Amino acid sequence: MAKIAVIGAGVMGLACTYDLLKVGHEVELYEADDRIGGMAAHFDFAGINIERYYHFICKPDTHLFDLLDELSIQDKLKWRETFMGYFFKGRLHEWGNPVALLKFPELDLLSKLRYGFHAFFSTKVNNWQHLDDQEASEWIQRWIGKKSYDVLWKRLFELKFFEYKDNLSAAWIWSRIKRVGLSRKSMMQEEMGYLEGGSDVLLQEMEKAIIALGGKIHLKQPVEQVLVNDNQITGIRINGEEQNYDAVFSTIPLPFVPDMIQALPDDYKEKYSSIKNMGVVCVIFQLDSPVTKNFWLNISDENIDIPGLIEFSNLRRFDNHIVYVPYYMPQTHPKHEMTNDDFVNEAQSYIKMVNPELKDESFLEAHVSRYGFAQPVCHPGFASALPPVKTPIKGLFIADTSYYYPEDRSISESVRLGREMAELYSH
Repeated sequence: MAKIAVIGAGVMGLACTYDLLKVGHEVELYEADDRIGGMAAHFDFAGINIERYYHFICKPDTHLFDLLDELSIQDKLKWRETFMGYFFKGRLHEWGNPVALLKFPELDLLSKLRYGFHAFFSTKVNNWQHLDDQEASEWIQRWIGKKSYDVLWKRLFELKFFEYKDNLSAAWIWSRIKRVGLSRKSMMQEEMGYLEGGSDVLLQEMEKAIIALGGKIHLKQPVEQVLVNDNQITGIRINGEEQNYDAVFSTIPLPFVPDMIQALPDDYKEKYSSIKNMGVVCVIFQLDSPVTKNFWLNISDENIDIPGLIEFSNLRRFDNHIVYVPYYMPQTHPKHEMTNDDFVNEAQSYIKMVNPELKDESFLEAHVSRYGFAQPVCHPGFASALPPVKTPIKGLFIADTSYYYPEDRSISESVRLGREMAELYSH
């Protein structure tokens, strides 16, 4: 059995560590943050234990369900009927079911039928490889037409991907449509899942399982260098000291990898460095009143510079109403330099545009979370842009959320990839 270091204590790193321990390896997990969980980590939001970034569960998330069963916390998984809305040019519309689509006043009947058929067809497609090299906006427009694209997709792309909006993989967009489209109670009713107590319930159980198997978790311990000799892992350097290991698994964002592992072949370094990421500034509010009845509200309005609101309390119940306002943008975007207070004030003004009945005193608390690597930009042909997880250096395995492709970020995908990484070493 080997002595192994895992870098990054998000769900992927935790799942990898857990599975390596189960087959008898000696494993230590290193995390730069002061807590485990990565983007699923919780914080104390004025007395509420909640995720820094919103998460939801869909019915295709089988890898998560398997882990919940294994950890005997499957009873924490709850399902709730949820609603989707669309705020377009100052008006709030129902969305997310065939009747809402037919009632939407901004499109003609043919455009609506094409849009509905595209969404339905996407849930039936299983082979995504033919979509990998297609550009998403062109693919969507071939199905639903330019007018429907301009009304329903264009501004969402612009506000989430900016200069990359016309260079996205159709396979990645397809997977998002399919995952949400399959999470339904019926044709008319969406149904989403959550963990009672939040993602923290899963994180705590994974931590307990790792410790019970003899694993060690080191917080506030960023790895400075992965050490290689004669094309083989020898260990890591941390706090200026070298630690010996037979293998290393890195699950941190790929842009950090070339500096941390200088012995990598140049072509691997170039591929890791070429992966673009969107950052996120996520404003979270507690309110004394709901904004809408919707869990997810897409927004396309020239006066509102966000693609949507996530009213989380319309999924998981709280005493107050919880709303996430995500600003996705590259770290180079000028708006990224705004202060937290500026983001809070702007986001609050947008929420009041959606629901003008809300007063300033309805906003009870606010918090801002920032992360520079929230969403990889998956361009056409993205599958070939990713080097193999198992690198040419013996004992070195590297992946991050980019490797979920074509799937979107989710806790279930983190579990899947972390476990697959561990299996690669076992074989």
